[in-house]
Amino acid sequence: MIMPMTRRFVVTLVLVFSTLTAALSVAKPPITEGESDPVMKEIDPFMIDALYGKDPEGQTGRLGAEGGLVDLLAEPKFVDLIQKHNLQLFNGPMLGDVKSTSAKFWVRTAGAFKVQVKVGEHVSKVVKTDADEDFTAVLQVEGLDPFTEYTYSVILNDQAIGRPSFRFRTAPEKGQDVKFHVAFGSGARYVPVNEYAWRNMASRGPLAYLGLGDNVYIDVMHRRGAQRLFYYRRFISPAYRDLVSSVGMYAVWDDHDMAMNDSQGGAGLTAKWKRPNWNVFRQNWNNPHYGGGEALPGTWHSFSLGAVDFFMTDGRFYRDKKDKTMLGPDQKKWLLESLKQSTGKFKIIASGTMWADGADKKGRDSWAGPWGRAERDEIFDFINTNKIEGVLLISGDRHRSDIWKIDRAGAYPLYEFVSAKVTNQHTHKTFENAVWSYNEGNFWGELDFDFTQSDPVMTFKCVDISGKVIKAFPLRHSELTHDAN
Repeated sequence: MIMPMTRRFVVTLVLVFSTLTAALSVAKPPITEGESDPVMKEIDPFMIDALYGKDPEGQTGRLGAEGGLVDLLAEPKFVDLIQKHNLQLFNGPMLGDVKSTSAKFWVRTAGAFKVQVKVGEHVSKVVKTDADEDFTAVLQVEGLDPFTEYTYSVILNDQAIGRPSFRFRTAPEKGQDVKFHVAFGSGARYVPVNEYAWRNMASRGPLAYLGLGDNVYIDVMHRRGAQRLFYYRRFISPAYRDLVSSVGMYAVWDDHDMAMNDSQGGAGLTAKWKRPNWNVFRQNWNNPHYGGGEALPGTWHSFSLGAVDFFMTDGRFYRDKKDKTMLGPDQKKWLLESLKQSTGKFKIIASGTMWADGADKKGRDSWAGPWGRAERDEIFDFINTNKIEGVLLISGDRHRSDIWKIDRAGAYPLYEFVSAKVTNQHTHKTFENAVWSYNEGNFWGELDFDFTQSDPVMTFKCVDISGKVIKAFPLRHSELTHDAN
């Protein structure tokens, strides 16, 4: 009698665990309440019905699991909406990969178009969009001057399109004594009544925005049609369109835009959903690169703005608790080698989930967990052993804003800045053991860099949805050196 009872007990535990896991992984369907934009009021319900459906898990869109813009364009009613609202430039432009003498521009067109970008007297090559890439294209303009403001236009089939937001500033050169700031955040579900956050963010003039995952809430793992929906609708949002056309965009994914809540991709690419989901991500951003490309897909990448080097890590696609890794061996090697070669005064390591011990959830979904801490400490020890200076950490995931100080024996402390509630409605509790912890309303983070001083300063700011600075926390470069210890 013992063995059958034991088996029944084990089966019961498995069923209970599975039920709990399913409860934690409930999809978050599109929010439409409070929508005020007339274009979205008409086109959004049509797209939701076609690509997502009435099932709360996004399983019933009439265009099927792999539906997309090419299928929408086969429906006369959708074509009528495109013409009515002049949406031939369906999504974008989105600025990205901004350097001191060049920039890239991402667009999605409503069908096959010839596309070109003109910046002052400089023009990109002409590219033709097609269905294979979901009618997207990335166009590069070169020959620009460092840290200079430009306006630009997008040319579709020889017709120029310009808007007031089609302006940007190039990056400074590494040695320029300038001031600039970047914005960052996560927790950015499409919530119509909070979309104005993006316009207020843009009005503060950041040189870049770093999306740390949960940039859109998808929570549909095996249906690319539903995934595309969330990008289409966010890019049509007028406030978001104003931001991405004027601010350099850089993004990695976290659980809600890769797969499901608290998900891990695991080692390798055998899971059938991994490469297709990565393709959807890649087609909707304008990063300098996406992991190791087709041979080693991922969302990690790096870039520089003047004397600041940024390392955007992907802690989901190869996360494997069994192997006790957040990054996987190839990404970890890339990160360590890149940090060692970095010559930036400040080095920003970005993560979708948090670094500090005691930050939340007992590390169940972060670097501080018993399966992730060893890899985190390996990175921290590498920074110490190789005397890498000026390192700061940023992260998202938890719906609040924090400052954490990670003290390390024989090394300068590592400061972590968290910001993860740009538009989301749900809030996570604050923590008294943080240097500072805040969760009122909606907000994003800023990193302000001042290289006009002999001892450069980085100031973290928490900025609320109205554009008001809630907290400012300055750090001098001299505080982030091994001599400071």
